[in-house]
Amino acid sequence: MSNSQVTIKLTSDEALVLSHWLERLQMTDLSRVVNDPAVWAPIHRIAGTLDKALPELFAPDYDQRLEAARQRLRPED
Repeated sequence: MSNSQVTIKLTSDEALVLSHWLERLQMTDLSRVVNDPAVWAPIHRIAGTLDKALPELFAPDYDQRLEAARQRLRPED
Protein backbone atom coordinates (compact mmCIF):
# COMPACT_ATOMS: atom_id res chain seq x y z
CA MET A 1 0.00 0.00 0.00
CA SER A 2 1.38 3.37 -0.98
CA ASN A 3 1.39 6.43 1.26
CA SER A 4 1.80 8.82 -1.64
CA GLN A 5 -0.59 11.72 -1.92
CA VAL A 6 -2.52 13.15 -4.84
CA THR A 7 -2.81 16.87 -5.37
CA ILE A 8 -5.87 18.28 -7.10
CA LYS A 9 -5.83 21.86 -8.31
CA LEU A 10 -9.09 23.79 -8.66
CA THR A 11 -9.89 27.34 -9.57
CA SER A 12 -11.53 29.33 -6.79
CA ASP A 13 -14.82 29.14 -8.70
CA GLU A 14 -14.53 25.36 -8.98
CA ALA A 15 -13.62 25.04 -5.31
CA LEU A 16 -16.53 27.21 -4.18
CA VAL A 17 -19.11 25.35 -6.26
CA LEU A 18 -17.70 21.95 -5.30
CA SER A 19 -17.63 22.89 -1.62
CA HIS A 20 -21.29 23.88 -1.72
CA TRP A 21 -22.26 20.65 -3.48
CA LEU A 22 -20.24 18.53 -1.04
CA GLU A 23 -21.90 20.30 1.88
CA ARG A 24 -25.32 19.45 0.46
CA LEU A 25 -24.21 15.87 -0.21
CA GLN A 26 -23.01 15.44 3.37
CA MET A 27 -26.37 16.68 4.66
CA THR A 28 -28.12 13.82 2.88
CA ASP A 29 -28.08 10.18 3.81
CA LEU A 30 -24.73 9.36 2.18
CA SER A 31 -25.58 5.67 2.06
CA ARG A 32 -28.38 6.46 -0.40
CA VAL A 33 -26.02 8.35 -2.74
CA VAL A 34 -22.71 6.57 -2.21
CA ASN A 35 -23.06 2.82 -1.83
CA ASP A 36 -19.47 2.22 -0.70
CA PRO A 37 -18.65 3.52 2.80
CA ALA A 38 -14.94 3.57 1.84
CA VAL A 39 -15.73 6.61 -0.34
CA TRP A 40 -17.12 8.61 2.59
CA ALA A 41 -13.71 9.29 4.16
CA PRO A 42 -12.29 11.02 1.06
CA ILE A 43 -15.54 12.95 0.58
CA HIS A 44 -15.31 14.30 4.13
CA ARG A 45 -11.60 15.04 3.75
CA ILE A 46 -12.07 17.00 0.52
CA ALA A 47 -14.97 18.92 2.02
CA GLY A 48 -12.98 19.76 5.15
CA THR A 49 -9.99 20.91 3.12
CA LEU A 50 -12.18 23.17 1.00
CA ASP A 51 -13.87 24.59 4.11
CA LYS A 52 -10.48 25.62 5.50
CA ALA A 53 -9.27 27.08 2.19
CA LEU A 54 -12.32 29.18 1.28
CA PRO A 55 -12.89 32.31 3.35
CA GLU A 56 -15.76 33.10 0.94
CA LEU A 57 -17.86 30.52 2.79
CA PHE A 58 -18.26 32.98 5.64
CA ALA A 59 -18.72 36.14 3.59
CA PRO A 60 -22.02 37.99 4.03
CA ASP A 61 -22.51 37.87 0.25
CA TYR A 62 -21.76 34.13 -0.01
CA ASP A 63 -24.93 33.39 -2.01
CA GLN A 64 -24.06 36.00 -4.62
CA ARG A 65 -20.46 34.78 -4.86
CA LEU A 66 -21.63 31.19 -5.27
CA GLU A 67 -24.10 32.12 -8.00
CA ALA A 68 -21.47 34.20 -9.82
CA ALA A 69 -19.04 31.26 -9.68
CA ARG A 70 -21.72 28.92 -11.02
CA GLN A 71 -22.44 31.28 -13.89
CA ARG A 72 -18.77 31.49 -14.84
CA LEU A 73 -18.43 27.68 -14.79
CA ARG A 74 -21.52 26.88 -16.83
CA PRO A 75 -20.77 26.13 -20.45
CA GLU A 76 -22.03 28.69 -22.89
CA ASP A 77 -24.72 27.37 -25.19
